[in-house]
Amino acid sequence: MERAEVRFSLAYVSLSVLVVCPPSEAQGLGLTVQRLLAAWLGSEHRHFVRYHCRRTAATGLLHALLPLGYYIGMCFAAPERKLYHVSLLSDGWRMFLALAVALPTIAGTLAYYWSRNGWANHPLARTLALFALPPTGWQAVASSIDTEFRRIDKFATGPPGARVIVTDTWVMKVTAYRVHVAQQQDIHLTVTDSRQHELSPDSSLPVQFLTISVASVHPYVKAFDIRLNSTEYGELKEKLRAPIRNAANVVIRQSLSDLFLDTFTSLVERNQSYSVPSNQELEPCIGCMQMSANIKLVKTCREESEGECQPCYCRPMWCLACMGKWFASRQDQQHPETWLSSQVPCPTCRSKFCILDVCLIR
Repeated sequence: MERAEVRFSLAYVSLSVLVVCPPSEAQGLGLTVQRLLAAWLGSEHRHFVRYHCRRTAATGLLHALLPLGYYIGMCFAAPERKLYHVSLLSDGWRMFLALAVALPTIAGTLAYYWSRNGWANHPLARTLALFALPPTGWQAVASSIDTEFRRIDKFATGPPGARVIVTDTWVMKVTAYRVHVAQQQDIHLTVTDSRQHELSPDSSLPVQFLTISVASVHPYVKAFDIRLNSTEYGELKEKLRAPIRNAANVVIRQSLSDLFLDTFTSLVERNQSYSVPSNQELEPCIGCMQMSANIKLVKTCREESEGECQPCYCRPMWCLACMGKWFASRQDQQHPETWLSSQVPCPTCRSKFCILDVCLIR
């Protein structure tokens, strides 16, 4: 029977992970709080604030019910333990049951308190009340946010658990249990961190994520961080009124070509090098005229008569950066996942080559 307990525990933990952190597949199947309670939550597009007041309350309650669901499931998965007899429980199971009952009780009480007076007690409503001008209340601010959210020119990015939304007046971060709000005219924005990932989930290219701190001058509005892909940084700046300070001195790579150039350089550095004859002088790169030519195209990917790549007999005329930019410019911009495995023509003689044929001059 212990095997049944283990199988149930593993299955329930997997289900709980899908509920708490739903992957894109689960979202596509509708296994999210938003989809399951869509009729009660209403429309985010029409009533953004009211929708998220309800959503955060429902999410907290649903997640709080997970331990109790596990306990009830174990009553059927392991009947020999007699978990339905509270008086016979061991100290460990008794503590777990107490916790499993306490969590949804607290979450339910909190959700009920938030919903009183038209959700006026919700943390989001209280935050919006800080921006309200007398004699109006938080509802007027909520109405303003609802209106701006419906506009098509808003900036929105990020996964469902950490969405970033920027409208003409507001900067917002939507998480599972909370919605952070700050007014554009009252904030200081600072790039505090940068993380480079060699592979992104959608392609074989590296991706850079920026962490930007949003701090309001209002003493009762808590600061929060937003995280976004560096390729979206330019679009974010266009929507913001306040400047973004780069405290971490981060080199922000905003374009796909910039990201590819880093990968191109690292791969070429692993290739075999090329030695120029002693009587040959290297000329400036004909692409930038600033650096000396430091690469030579030599077919090394396959035998000379095999594959699509062809021998190139041009003398060294390009630097690595310019050749990388040329390689990127000849790619299908809609399918970056094919860039690394493709062939392009030599910019001078048009002989086809791949990344493996680019050799640094030593």
